[in-house]
Amino acid sequence: MKKVLIATDKPFAPVAVRGIREIVEAEGYKLDLLEKYTSPQELLAAVTDADAMIIRSDKATREVIEAAKKLKVIVRAGAGYDNIDLEACTARDVVAMNTPGQNANAVAELALGLMVYMARGFYNGKSGSELKGKKIGVHAYGNVGQNVGRIARGFGMEVYAFDPYMTDEQIRAAGATPLHSVGELYTTCQYISLHIPATAETKRSINYDLLRQMPAGAVLVNTARKEVIDEEGLARLMDERQDFGYITDIAPDSEAFKKFEGRFYATPKKMGAQTEEANVNAGLAAARQIVNFFKTGDKKFKVN
Repeated sequence: MKKVLIATDKPFAPVAVRGIREIVEAEGYKLDLLEKYTSPQELLAAVTDADAMIIRSDKATREVIEAAKKLKVIVRAGAGYDNIDLEACTARDVVAMNTPGQNANAVAELALGLMVYMARGFYNGKSGSELKGKKIGVHAYGNVGQNVGRIARGFGMEVYAFDPYMTDEQIRAAGATPLHSVGELYTTCQYISLHIPATAETKRSINYDLLRQMPAGAVLVNTARKEVIDEEGLARLMDERQDFGYITDIAPDSEAFKKFEGRFYATPKKMGAQTEEANVNAGLAAARQIVNFFKTGDKKFKVN
């Protein structure tokens, strides 16, 4: 009997766990749960006999992959997968997958909600501004980015996008005006919504020299990854420009941002995908991908 382990420091919603269990047990597999664990040793012990594994933001390090002697597939329930050691997976012939698009609407709604929160002065009772008529640049126009564009159009914003992996025709068909360089995006748009992954190329790429090109009243929105921000450069820019705002669901490491009262806000924890709907969508997708992998060898969402 194959064993599927759900290892989640931040557990799925109960309805998601029930749905995953139904999918897994219908195939005759066993489902084990490791929730709210407090040490890496608990995870290492739990993975030893798992054939498949579902995680969220949990760290699937080399040590974890090597401890999972029977592991054949690991699925990150979500889009980002930088918490999985892909080289270790490849070395052990473990297929690593993500579930792209399943939490896209949840992240997009949060991004626009943060924009409204800042535009209205964090609801301080004073006059704020409106999003209607403002130019928003979506940096990476994949599943999340396109949902941001859809919602932003509902606000009456002008939507622009830069994505080197899409053609102009694809971007236009998805409702945005294509721009052809990162610099053009940042010089054109008052609002920038980040949806780039953390890679060797993108880490710390959102830096002082790029951000200083943004127009007056600029607002940077980061619901992507902390690592793509050059925090020192961003803090320097915010020191120099009293009109620049930064909102995110990933608290910066630097204490410097605390002094930018009225221009900076970070949620207490990363919460872009923290909705019951996204929980269910991503969890059930992960379970189905595992079943399809074992039944037909389907590796559609393989990332290693």
